[in-house]
This record gives sequence, C-alpha cells and structure tokens, in this order.
Amino acid sequence: MEAQQESVLHFKISVDENEPKRGVLAVLEKLRPNWKPEEVKLKFFTEGITNQLIGCHVDKLMEDVVLVRIHGKMTDLFVDRETEMKSFEVLHAHNCGPQLYCTFENGICYEYVKGTVLGEGLVRQPAIYRLIAMEMAKLHSIPAQNNSPAKPILWKKISEFLNLVKTSKDDSPVYKCSRFLTEVPSIDILVSEIETLKKHLSQIKSPAVLCHNDLLCKNIIYNEAKGFVRFIDYEYAGYNYQAYDIGNHFNEFAGVHNVDYSLYPNQDLQSDWLATYLETYKDYNGMDSTVSDEEVQKLYVQVCKFSLVSHFSWGLWALLQARYSTIDFDFLRYAMARFNYYFKKKSEILAMQLL
Repeated sequence: MEAQQESVLHFKISVDENEPKRGVLAVLEKLRPNWKPEEVKLKFFTEGITNQLIGCHVDKLMEDVVLVRIHGKMTDLFVDRETEMKSFEVLHAHNCGPQLYCTFENGICYEYVKGTVLGEGLVRQPAIYRLIAMEMAKLHSIPAQNNSPAKPILWKKISEFLNLVKTSKDDSPVYKCSRFLTEVPSIDILVSEIETLKKHLSQIKSPAVLCHNDLLCKNIIYNEAKGFVRFIDYEYAGYNYQAYDIGNHFNEFAGVHNVDYSLYPNQDLQSDWLATYLETYKDYNGMDSTVSDEEVQKLYVQVCKFSLVSHFSWGLWALLQARYSTIDFDFLRYAMARFNYYFKKKSEILAMQLL
C-alpha cells in the first residue's frame, strides 16, 4: 500500500473507556477548536464488539460529525495499528473510505459516512449486494506499492492468533471454565485443522489483493440517496487472498450477536454476487468485462473453500477477546458457533472439485 496523505495528527491523550466523555472532549478541543464543549453532542454506537465508537457533533444537521473510536482493551496485541493507518490513507485516496482526522493514545478520529448501517436483511437485497460486490472489486483493484508482489497475511495472522491463545491459556480463568474445556476444540485439534486447511488451500491460485478482511454487515454503510456503499473499519485490512475476503463476507451474512447460519447466502445469490464482482474487477483491471458461467463457478468453489479458514481466524480472535475484552459480549459462544459450523461443512467443502 502507498499512503497518499500527509502525516496524520497525533494527540498525547488517553480516553478512559469507562468514562470517555472528558477524554473525548479533550481530543475534540484540539481537533475542532471552534467547537464549544458545552454544545458537543455525543452519540454512543453499540453495535461493535471490539471497540467503543462515539459520534460527535455540534450542528443539528450533523454536517460535520467526528467519529471517535476507542480501541478495545489489549487489541494492540493482535491489530497492527501502523498498517491500519496506512489502510485508512490509501482507501481514502482511492475514494473507498472516510478520511482519518487524527490518532490519540488509545484510539482514532475519522470522518462520518452518512447512510444506513447494513443488517442481515439489507445485505441480501440484490440492489445492495451488487453494490457491495462492485465496491469490493474496486478495493481489490487498488495496486500494490510500486506494483510489487503482494504477500497474503492470512497464515501469519492465524499463527499470531494461535500463539496468543497458547500463551494466555494458562493464566486465564476464561480458558479454565467448563464451557471452554468441553466445547472449544483443543489447541492440538486447532493446530491440526489449520495445517490441513493450509495444505489444501495452497493448491488454489487465488490472487493476493488489498482486502478489507472484516466485512461484516456493520462495516458496510449504504447511502440510498446517492446509490453507493462504503466500507468502514480497517483494523484487519491488508493484502490477502481474493477468495478469502469474499468468503469471509459471505460468512458474515449469519450475523454476529445471534449467529444464524441458515442466513448464509445460497448458491444462486452467491453466483449473482460473484458475476457482478468479476465484471467490475475485470473492468478495473483493463480486461474484457465479459464473464462466463465457468469463471463464476471457479470463483464460487474458491470462495467456499476459503470461507472455511475464515471460521478459524475469527474463532481464534473470539477466544482472545474472551480473555481480554471488557465489552459485554459472549465471545466463547461466538467462537463455538464458528468452530461448530466449520466442522459441519468441512468435509462437504473440501470435497468440492477445483476447476
């Protein structure tokens, strides 16, 4: 990735995640010095399960809204903040994301994207999911810095998650509870399954592209008036396998707070989504945008296979969140939903023939 903006402002201010108002106002005093503290309105968004997000404004029309994101406890263990900042700058420069205003000791401030946060219903509507497919194709077409070969971060990131789970396992009451011991796969099983997936997926020639890597519904904003979608939150953005980013997004149709895999998109929806994606992706990359049924089917199989490893990535992530996060969310339940669905679909998907 190549940053396009000048250096981002940084303020040496820490915001207390339990009582954030004073710290937020201290940041805004520097970022928006013309705002009167007594006039600042704070809106707390509650959808997130990693960080706290607060919308700040003074005007009733909300023409200038600053989003303040307070990083979740210990998330710097598994989030590369430097890469995240570069992702913000690159995606904004290519009109794919909001502007990053500043950073502070334990968070960032960035531009508010007007629109509707998607839910499990809207993400299934053809007019909207085609916009998502087109936006992802645009993101995937952003060239690497100096056009140098990009290396996928998938296996490195999973290895980091796994090592963090291993090292924190002995000192965490969460990892000693009966639910963890009886329902979460053992470390040995997790390691074995990851090696199986790595060996199988290495046979798939999915290109390495700039990916969002966390495209759940709440990270997609739909602006109906202007007819576009935008992706937000780039904590996990980076170069990765094309099929992984798409497969991970399809997994997110099931939701987060109440995971329901009956909502996973059927093959007809996926095929239409993938046809739109391929047409746009080929157009952005200077190719004939005609898309054959064979091309759609080939990508469909690749996406199904990479969707498996997405469950492991977020299952391990959830185990880490269960250990460190102060957010009120049942991370163990989420991890078990991910692992259970993986084992349910594993044989069927691994048996699918590559084209």
